[in-house]
Amino acid sequence: MEKVSIEDVDIVNNPLGVHSVRKPVSRDLGTDSFAMNYFELEPGESFSGGLHAHHDQEEVFHVQEGTATFEVGRDREEHEVAAGELIRFAPGEFQMGKNDSDERVVGFALGAPKARHDFDEMESVVHCRECDEETAHDTVLTDQGAFAFTCAECGNEFTIG
Repeated sequence: MEKVSIEDVDIVNNPLGVHSVRKPVSRDLGTDSFAMNYFELEPGESFSGGLHAHHDQEEVFHVQEGTATFEVGRDREEHEVAAGELIRFAPGEFQMGKNDSDERVVGFALGAPKARHDFDEMESVVHCRECDEETAHDTVLTDQGAFAFTCAECGNEFTIG
């Protein structure tokens, strides 16, 4: 049995700098088969930083305060998730959650069947400077804690973070 308080979990933010509070609760609980991250998103911040899909993990977001907006699928269909509501994404489903409101969003991101993402199983949709359009990119977390992206169309590589 493990027990933690959200207040005692250290803030470990995304290298893209897209949110100010992300607390990896599952790390402190020592989980192996379940991921849980606590977020506080100020207006304009996001959970992840871009449209992406985890091919190895199912994700559920629970909004406790405020209203989050999720872009879903490659066509970026928008869905609002208010306090007390949840939204689920199947493995391989593209999504991005953000705070488009003027109020703070507080919530949790939950994932299974792993406690951490396998970045070899993650795909991001970002603007490729070579293709000059949004394309699918392989995503890798580098040893330096940055994200490296490789365009699936032309092979262009770049790193952020």
